[in-house]
Amino acid sequence: MLLDTHVHLIYRKQLDYPWLDSEPALNRDAIYDDYLRQARQLGITRALHMEVDVAQADMERETDMIERLMAREDSILVGAIAACRPENTDFPAYLERQLERKSVKGFRRVLHVVPDDVSTTSTFRDNVNRLAKTDLPYDLCVDARQLPLAIELVDACPNVHFVLDHCGVPDIGNDAWQPWADHMRDISRRDNLNAKISGVIAYGDGCQWTLPQLRRYVEHTIDSLGWDRIVWGSDSPVCTLGGEIGTWVAALRTIIDGASAAEKDKLFQTNAKRIWKL
Repeated sequence: MLLDTHVHLIYRKQLDYPWLDSEPALNRDAIYDDYLRQARQLGITRALHMEVDVAQADMERETDMIERLMAREDSILVGAIAACRPENTDFPAYLERQLERKSVKGFRRVLHVVPDDVSTTSTFRDNVNRLAKTDLPYDLCVDARQLPLAIELVDACPNVHFVLDHCGVPDIGNDAWQPWADHMRDISRRDNLNAKISGVIAYGDGCQWTLPQLRRYVEHTIDSLGWDRIVWGSDSPVCTLGGEIGTWVAALRTIIDGASAAEKDKLFQTNAKRIWKL
């Protein structure tokens, strides 16, 4: 059975997603019922919703929407990784409101859509450090070139639990191995960091990627972090830039075919249960 740590749901009539205008291939609804149908076919029994970079005014409304979906009898959603803006001075008040929600299991601020220096400010780092007292993880979503910035942030917040999304977003389609590979080794030395093996087919030149290409990057991530610090995520619907969820699940199962049952279980559910206290 699989625990999906990274699914996006998109409801354009309810929330504002400014970035979708520049991503025509993703500019469509991704509703719960469609995801649930695929999840049941693939053995996904539980899922965490990942914030979808909605407009700042809609951040709390997005979590409200996920809570309504969690309340459905057929729901496999077990929590929300909520959007946040640590660069803002009102972050402490926002954080306190989210801590009142049992649904919120972590936070994320997408960093590849803002200037690189945003995560280097004292305001940003001080606010991320506030998560240390909550024990709620912070997801790092950066481009491969920003991995050094991610390392700086993790070092600046040593008591915060971090989860690096999408294997650090390697440029698989262009076989851009270095400096990504070295940066992954470097960031993996931080004990307060875990990583998601999530949706990397989206970075493989559309649907033109090959299994050997994918294997190289996935295996390096696993080798760098170890089986105790990795989790799986679909990154639906972003993964559809490189294939359907079923294609991604099948590819990953082939890549890790030689792993033990215990190692597979850690990747697919056990580690996630521990990290997000599910």
